[in-house]
Amino acid sequence: MNCLVIGGTRFIGRLLVAELLKDEHSVTILHRRPKHDLGRRVKNIVADRNDAQSLKSALSGRSFDVVFDNVYDAERGTTASHVEATVRATANNLHRYIFMSSVAAYGDGLNHHEGDALAPDDAPELYVRNKAMSERALFRLHQRIGLPVVTMRPPFVYGPLNPLYREAYFWDRLRANRSIILPGDGRRLMQFVYVKDLVRSMLKAMVEPNAVGHAFNIANARPLSQMEAVEAFGKVCKKPVKFVRIPREYIIRAGGNPMGPKLYFAFYFDMPPITQVTAKAQRVLKFKPADFHTGLKETYRWYLRHNNSTKQDYDFEDKLLANAPVMIPAKV
Repeated sequence: MNCLVIGGTRFIGRLLVAELLKDEHSVTILHRRPKHDLGRRVKNIVADRNDAQSLKSALSGRSFDVVFDNVYDAERGTTASHVEATVRATANNLHRYIFMSSVAAYGDGLNHHEGDALAPDDAPELYVRNKAMSERALFRLHQRIGLPVVTMRPPFVYGPLNPLYREAYFWDRLRANRSIILPGDGRRLMQFVYVKDLVRSMLKAMVEPNAVGHAFNIANARPLSQMEAVEAFGKVCKKPVKFVRIPREYIIRAGGNPMGPKLYFAFYFDMPPITQVTAKAQRVLKFKPADFHTGLKETYRWYLRHNNSTKQDYDFEDKLLANAPVMIPAKV
């Protein structure tokens, strides 16, 4: 099929492009740069997907079978109106429109099924609001004009090429024999999905007739506590994990921010938990995720080959470790 990947040069999109090419699909990427490094088989369209006129002009006269709407502008936000403009520019004769949403679209709560209500239009966090509103807009278009939409709701995506300071955050510290700060009691739940599993689900969604008009939770079935997740990182790199529990409220008052610059538990990894049930993806998309340890081992091998980052700045953590009140772990 003739596929358009919005994005395509980083992490999920890059692996998606590679897999589409393996399956002999025609691939075009749309992004803001004049060229890419994905090879001659991949066509290039330059446009800002947050600019409706730019998008319309760039896509004029072009037709695609499948659109993978994979990009969210972290600085400006990508709204439902931006997503609708993309649909209007690409909707002719579409076989599938696959939208990358997020577990964050639920807003909060545990054990969400796909039929649960999404976060309201006035949700306080911009990312949450935009993902939820974009999904609602897409499913309205499915009802009104038959848009063959499928939405994906992954939690924390991990794997090779991850541009966010997540897995590497812990491996940098464990390999340096540093203590890991555990915010609070370390029991906040986290759910993960391996990037290769997410991409396989997207490929399945583009050909599975029963996927049209549906959202899918794409994740490892069992959530992990923050403590369990770090222990898994330690097991993969064969380093002992030394935890220091520090009250979350103290960390935040001292200037800690889960999104940086003063990280204390990897990028965005210390958030109120949102978890999901994955039975629908298993049933419809035949989703069978890799074991977390198996996916982490592959990711760690990639980290070892590509970890050429400069020395990390541990000043903020050192101050916390030296001055913060340490919590005594509760007996379970």
